[in-house]
Amino acid sequence: MKLFKRFFSILFLGTLIFVAYVFISTGFFRTIENKFDGKIIKKINLPGAEDIVISRVDSFAIISSTKGRALPKVNYETGGLYYLDLKTNDFEPINLTSEFKTQFAPHGISMIKVDSTFKIAAINHTESSHTIEVFTLKGKTLTHEKTFEDKSMTSPNDVVWLDKDKFYFSNDHKYETGIGRLIEDYVGVEIANVVFFDGNKYTEVSDGIAFANGINIDKKRNLVFLASPRKFIVKVYQKNEDNSLTFIEDIDCGTGVDNIEFDEEDNLWIGSHPNLLHFAEYAKGNKKTSPSEIIKINYKAKGDYTIEQIYMEDGTEMSASTVAVTFGNLILVGNVMDDNFIILKRN
Repeated sequence: MKLFKRFFSILFLGTLIFVAYVFISTGFFRTIENKFDGKIIKKINLPGAEDIVISRVDSFAIISSTKGRALPKVNYETGGLYYLDLKTNDFEPINLTSEFKTQFAPHGISMIKVDSTFKIAAINHTESSHTIEVFTLKGKTLTHEKTFEDKSMTSPNDVVWLDKDKFYFSNDHKYETGIGRLIEDYVGVEIANVVFFDGNKYTEVSDGIAFANGINIDKKRNLVFLASPRKFIVKVYQKNEDNSLTFIEDIDCGTGVDNIEFDEEDNLWIGSHPNLLHFAEYAKGNKKTSPSEIIKINYKAKGDYTIEQIYMEDGTEMSASTVAVTFGNLILVGNVMDDNFIILKRN
């Protein structure tokens, strides 16, 4: 009997410790206080504007939009890539993929300029597979170029071009479904990874990551930044000559970091989820809103960086921010599955 009681006492204590860990490590107890030195100048009706990339020289943005972030189903309205002209104040998105008939639920995207055209890579989730779709953009005409598909794409989240034939992409999970995925989400097991494609073959270049999310590269310094929202960190890597990655350090951000973009001064701007459990309930449809946060990181060198909170909002204006892109004093802020994304103007 004593052994039986001791076993259940240990089990009960272990359960309490685990529950406390989940609540603390996902930001459940964070205080959400609305903050922004500026105003919202427009809400744009475009659902699930999860990722945004920009060409500041050419004054336009490309937006990845998928309603509900679910896989396409029968009679399901598939997603698209949208063009947003930033030279005017109309901010009316133009659907560039209306003629793309393949099932299309775009997630993370990346854009690179090649001569007078742009190449866009988009993570795509369909009922049967995950792919990376490559498009060519000339003016406002988008042409599908090719599809990449490989067994290494277990759960691709984001992609970043290295050049016109090479890219990195992140897998946010090792397991797509079942107990494995549940353990990854709630225990924070570090088994996600980053893969490099050299134009011919796929090579894992980093592993041991808890939910590998947004990825981007500072080509001037050969630094790769990777968001790990489950651990509230941004991982920093040195890109080597052979395109392998050498880990430098983790930046503790205190929030569920998502997509990473750069401003004109190479600061990192990151849309974030301050409370991951709240976000999970929102994604399931059990809560009507989820808080949004934007942080800015000025990264100089290992151990030499600053983190600034730019924006915090309880989800009333827009829920579950995933990306923040600057254009002058404007900030374009996207999200997971809200009906609208917002444009902010800083004072």
